Amino acid sequence: MDTRQMTHRQTRRGLGALLMACLLGMSGCGQQGGAGADPAAAAGTPPAAVDVVIAQAQSQTITSELPGRIEAVRSAEVRARVDGILLQRRFTEGSAVKAGQLLFQIDPAPLQAALAHAEGSLAEAEARHFEAQARLQRYAELVDIDAVSRQEFDTAQASLKSAEAARRMAQANVATARLNLGYAQVKAPISGRIGRALVTEGALVGKGEATHLATIEQLDPIRVEFSQSYSDMLRLQQAVKAGKQKAAKAAQVRLLLEDGTLYPEPGTLRFADLAVDPGTGSVLLRAEFPNSRRELLPGTFARVRFPQAEVEAAIRIPQRSVTVSPLGQAVMVVDAEGKVNSRTVKTGGMADQDFLIESGLKPGDQVIVNGLQKARPGAMVKPVPWDPAKKPGPPPGAVPPAPTAEAKPADAKK
Repeated sequence: MDTRQMTHRQTRRGLGALLMACLLGMSGCGQQGGAGADPAAAAGTPPAAVDVVIAQAQSQTITSELPGRIEAVRSAEVRARVDGILLQRRFTEGSAVKAGQLLFQIDPAPLQAALAHAEGSLAEAEARHFEAQARLQRYAELVDIDAVSRQEFDTAQASLKSAEAARRMAQANVATARLNLGYAQVKAPISGRIGRALVTEGALVGKGEATHLATIEQLDPIRVEFSQSYSDMLRLQQAVKAGKQKAAKAAQVRLLLEDGTLYPEPGTLRFADLAVDPGTGSVLLRAEFPNSRRELLPGTFARVRFPQAEVEAAIRIPQRSVTVSPLGQAVMVVDAEGKVNSRTVKTGGMADQDFLIESGLKPGDQVIVNGLQKARPGAMVKPVPWDPAKKPGPPPGAVPPAPTAEAKPADAKK
């Protein structure tokens, strides 16, 4: 064996001995710290703070949130009822109008001529009626002395009745012509907010059809239509009959807008259909909301939150505190010693945005709401009462964002 091989073996033996010494040292450190010790406690750091709510059994109202669409309570299509050339538009698009307000002016000249013709026909019919009436009066005196025959007298009576019918027809034609002349002024049928004009001045309208000119919608109050599954309604009714829940009292309906914000004005449930839609298996409902500031517009999607039943003693916790896994729903609770425990729960409905717990919690339990990433089962934490109005801050040790290009001084390149 040469000198190089001996030196190489000695080097390998030395490295092996050094590695064994390091492993023995690490094993000794682990035995001193304990196998189940909390790393935070071993390091001497204080327990992490978590936000908790105290579970309390109180009377709660079960609510449902269902999607719906906002619609105007009243909507009227303004249409041309006579044909003619549109001369003027007398409103501002998108403005508020009152019932009876003039909106459009159709050329009245042809209608005025038609009215004059009808009035002339009426004058002619009245003259014929007067003549027939006078003839009958003369014949009535002569027939008694046999100066005229009975047949001539009967003919005079028939002529008077015919003249009366012609006069009535002429009067009806005059009334129709006056109505048509009035229809040349297109007025608002209801009060509300009018949309854009669908025709312009100079257009021929009403020729063969009632031309759609504009639409007026009443926006205050405003209506929301939504549907609820009939099976859910039946389930609630059975729970009420069984005594598990009470029928909800007449309460206010709330509206959640598309961005998730709560509409400040409460509404009222106005209508519930008596039939189930065979296509969807749901029941149509309607609610009305005040809309004095015109914040709600027809066609907008929203979610309606309304009460359905009441529970005498139920535990209510925030929805964000419940986690879902393949094993079911669970929450993290803090015991009297400050340790975190996992608890399997069963939810039984919603109260606004919170869950109602049917089983798994008891009054007095401290349920973790914020800080679940720090709450491992068995870890020591510091429970802090949760403030819903307080926004959660960044997690400990988070790196602040780098300044943007706009935040750099103007002479940074110098």
